[in-house]
Amino acid sequence: MANVQNIERKAEQVALAAEKIKKAQSIVAFDYRGISVAEDTELRAEMRKAGVEYAVIKNHIMERACEMAGIDAKDAQILKGPSAFAFGYDDVAAPARILKAFIKKAKKCEFKGGIVEKNILNAAQIEAIADLPSREVMIARMLGSMMSPISKFAIALNEIAKKQGGAEA
Repeated sequence: MANVQNIERKAEQVALAAEKIKKAQSIVAFDYRGISVAEDTELRAEMRKAGVEYAVIKNHIMERACEMAGIDAKDAQILKGPSAFAFGYDDVAAPARILKAFIKKAKKCEFKGGIVEKNILNAAQIEAIADLPSREVMIARMLGSMMSPISKFAIALNEIAKKQGGAEA
């Protein structure tokens, strides 16, 4: 009887994890060993503010959930050893950025890798994503780049108008 309940509980955990994987834009796996309860609480609060979900999920549950979500993670390095997962739902780089700042400050933990758009990435690739600017900054830079030629054109027209206006007067 207890075994059937255990199997049902694990199946439910797999389904919940698979749902998180399907919803997430990015998932960062990290080794959480060595952090204190206070540091863990601080990290969770920081993630919550950014819309990132932090969860410690057993590797075999995560492997089955990945399989259910259409990701082949059978031999993935991210599912070896103790793992915690940060699920980013709005900003792809947010989980990696928050964890990188935490790792730099606490000098504990390390990236194991992650999943972005059903692709398994290694620790170096996740660290590169952490260095990306936020979505808002990227949009602002793009708009600035788009507005620059228009602004220069308007300034040039204004200078021409000043020169023509000054010559006639």
